[in-house]
Amino acid sequence: MIAAQDLIEKVLQKANCDECIVIVKEKSQANLRWANSTLTTNGVIQERNVTVLAFVSTGAVMSTGGVTRTNVSESEIDSLFSEAISAAKAAGPADDYAPLAKDVAIGEWSNSHNPTGPEVFSKFAPDLGEMLKSSVKEKIELFGYAEHTNLTTWVGSKGGLRLRNDSPIGRVEMTGKSHERSRSTWEGVETHDFKDVSIEKIEKAIKERLNWQARKIDLAAEKYDAILPAGAVADLYTWMIWVSGARDTWEGQSVFSKKGGGTRVGEKLSNLPVNLYSDPASKLLPGSPFVTHSVSSSLGSIFDNGQLTSRVDWLKDGVLQNLIQTRASAQLTSLPFTPIGDNFFMEIPGASGDLNSQIEQMNEGLLLTTLWYIRMVDPNTLLLTGLTRDGVYYVKNGEVQGATNNFRWNDSPVNALSRIKAAGASEWTQPREWAEYATHLHVPPMVIGEFNMSTVSPGS
Repeated sequence: MIAAQDLIEKVLQKANCDECIVIVKEKSQANLRWANSTLTTNGVIQERNVTVLAFVSTGAVMSTGGVTRTNVSESEIDSLFSEAISAAKAAGPADDYAPLAKDVAIGEWSNSHNPTGPEVFSKFAPDLGEMLKSSVKEKIELFGYAEHTNLTTWVGSKGGLRLRNDSPIGRVEMTGKSHERSRSTWEGVETHDFKDVSIEKIEKAIKERLNWQARKIDLAAEKYDAILPAGAVADLYTWMIWVSGARDTWEGQSVFSKKGGGTRVGEKLSNLPVNLYSDPASKLLPGSPFVTHSVSSSLGSIFDNGQLTSRVDWLKDGVLQNLIQTRASAQLTSLPFTPIGDNFFMEIPGASGDLNSQIEQMNEGLLLTTLWYIRMVDPNTLLLTGLTRDGVYYVKNGEVQGATNNFRWNDSPVNALSRIKAAGASEWTQPREWAEYATHLHVPPMVIGEFNMSTVSPGS
C-alpha cells in the first residue's frame, strides 16, 4: 500500500483547483473478546480513510466539496479528486468560509504509522485469564471486550499544511452476571497502553455490586438524590458538549440560546464552582495541537483545518465562558474562536474522595451504575431521557442497603448543574453510551439532587 504521505502528495499534485486539503486517517486496532467467561475472539485490524477536500473560488468566498473513501489505491486518485471538484463546483458559496491556513508544519510528517498489536495485552491478557477461571468457580459469567487503537492523522494541503498527530487509546468493558443472570453489573476502564489497567480492581467492583444485589428493595418512581459514577457523569455531559455549537445557539436552537436573542455566555449555570475545560497540552490526556475536520457541521468547519488549538474554558466557577466556535461563527457572534477539544476536564475545586466516599456521605438516595439509551426530549432545555442499567442501589445512612428496580429517567444536564449536592475527585473515566465517540473525559463522581426517575423500568 502506498504510504499515506505519498498518497497526499500525489493527490495535491493533481489538484488543479484553488486549494485542496487531503486528510488521511490510518488506524490499527487489537482486540480481545470474551463471553460466558471464555475468550471467544482476538485479532488485529487495519484501515485507512482518505478525505479529499476541493476548494473553488467564487469571488470573495469559496465553494467546497469533499469525498471520503476507505483504503484508496494510487489508481483511484484521479476519480477521487474528480468527485471532490465536481461536488465543490455544485455546492455554491460556503456559509462557513474563512481564509485557509497555510505553511504550517506540526509532528513527524515522514514517519510511518506505528501499528498496535496483541503485544499491548502482554500484562492484561494473563490477568484476564485468571479472572475468567475464577469466575467459573464462583458461578459468575463474564462478557466483554478489550481493544487498543492507534490512530495517526495526516493533513496536507496545496497551501503548505503538513500536519501529523498520533492518538493511542484503549478501553475495557466488562459485564458480570450471576444467579442465573438475575443479577448484572458493568465496569469500564480507559487507558493509553493497558499497563495501568488493574484486573484486580475490575474484579473487586463486579463482585461487590453483584453481592449488593442479593437483597431487593422495590422503590417508586420519583425524584431522588442520586450518586452518578464518573462514567455516568461523562455520558450525561457529553450531550451538553454536543449541543454547545455557537451558530445553533445564536440562531435560537440550543439550551444555551438567550431569550430575545444572543447566547447565555456569562451566565452562572451551577450552584458549585464547576470548571469545564479542554487542553491539548495536557500531559495526562493529550489532545491534537491542530484542528481537523473532514466535513463541516455545527461543531466544526473544514475551513478551520490546520488552525492551532489551545486551552479553552467552557465553564469557569460555574459560569458559561465559551461555546464551540468556528472562525465563521465567531465573527457572527462576536465571541472568540474556540474550536471543540478532543479532551474535556470537569473539576470542582476542593472536591475529594472517590465513589465510595460519596456513598459514605449520603443520608438517603440512589447509587446508579450506568445510564443507557440516552435520547433528546427537548432541545430548548436539553431535557434528556434514558434508562438505568446493570444495577441501581438504595443507599441509606452511608451504606448500600440493597438493589432496587431500574427506572426511566428524565433530566437535563444543564439544569442538573444547579442541583449538585456533592462531588468527588475527577478521574479519567469510561463512558458507556458514548464509548465509541467520547474518550479522554476526566470528570468526578457526583451527587445530583432530585434526579427525576419518571417511571419504573422492567429491564435489567
